[in-house]
Amino acid sequence: MFTATPAGAASDDRIVAFAASDMFERMFREGMDLVEETAAYLDGDGRAESRKLERASALAYASESMRLTTRLMQAASWLLVQRAVREGEMSAREARDPKYRLGARTICGAAGDGPANLPPRLASLLERSARLYERIDRLDGQMFAEAEAVMPANPVQDLHQQLMGRFGS
Repeated sequence: MFTATPAGAASDDRIVAFAASDMFERMFREGMDLVEETAAYLDGDGRAESRKLERASALAYASESMRLTTRLMQAASWLLVQRAVREGEMSAREARDPKYRLGARTICGAAGDGPANLPPRLASLLERSARLYERIDRLDGQMFAEAEAVMPANPVQDLHQQLMGRFGS
């Protein structure tokens, strides 16, 4: 449980303001459209294109398509949390919980190291999803920076530290 602090309140205000903004609406639509476009591609033309690739390129295709779907699932989850705040289904305080934050940065932020001869449409989806993920990552950092500085209240640890201070180690 987070302690009530001005930092948490400021973070909550930023979360609510962003969720109510036109910027969020555009980003939400862009993210959901990209998810739909990617799903249609990977289930259709992408599947056919991947069958035509040489072994090394096929492995790179598989790896990059997994990175793409992970990146988009992280982005969509984050956007859905912000929409829940906008719709009043979740409080900004709840949205600050680490389980609702953007994740998988190691996977999603890494650039692919496979062959450059991936299908152009997959390459485009990878680039667009990376830009979306990076924008969300920056927003996540800005919106939650002060909330991260707020440590969870731990009365037992506080009491332990007081006792240690009075009685020494």
